Amino acid sequence: MGAATRWATGLLASAALVAATAGTGHAASFLEKNFWLSGPDYSGNVPACDTPAALSRIQKHFAETESRFWNSSLTIDSFDRIHQIAFRPWGEENVPRRYCTADVVVSGATTAKTPDATSHYVGGKVGSNVAMHGERHKIFYSLIEDGGFLGFSWGVEWCVDGLDRSWTYAPNCRMALP
Repeated sequence: MGAATRWATGLLASAALVAATAGTGHAASFLEKNFWLSGPDYSGNVPACDTPAALSRIQKHFAETESRFWNSSLTIDSFDRIHQIAFRPWGEENVPRRYCTADVVVSGATTAKTPDATSHYVGGKVGSNVAMHGERHKIFYSLIEDGGFLGFSWGVEWCVDGLDRSWTYAPNCRMALP
């Protein structure tokens, strides 16, 4: 068998393979759906908006973030008017989230380093100490199934209106809403 014959045979085999796989796609079979393409198995088991564990987690992480990254002693003292905005707004196939809002009382002191809602222009410069004594803010938060550490528990994300200094949920916490 010569080189030309081997080359022609290889070309013919490649063409046959391309022709065989170029057919139209088809949906997954019963077995594929039930064993290989099952997808995520969400139960929708997300805590209520007023669950004490969720609220204390928000308080703890808010104080840690303020202290660590913003050189501030701001804390959330209390939650009021807690209510749900939405639950699973994008349907059953997506990660279950419960969107909530509340009014919070924030107190403490902060050093405002950039001109934002909490800074004051004092003495010709921005960056003075600003004390907050029981100021009310709106908080938006979501409780997420499997959103905790390594997906073992539920997680929480939040945004305090007027104190989103890193602009994570800008503008005005709108990106924290469904």
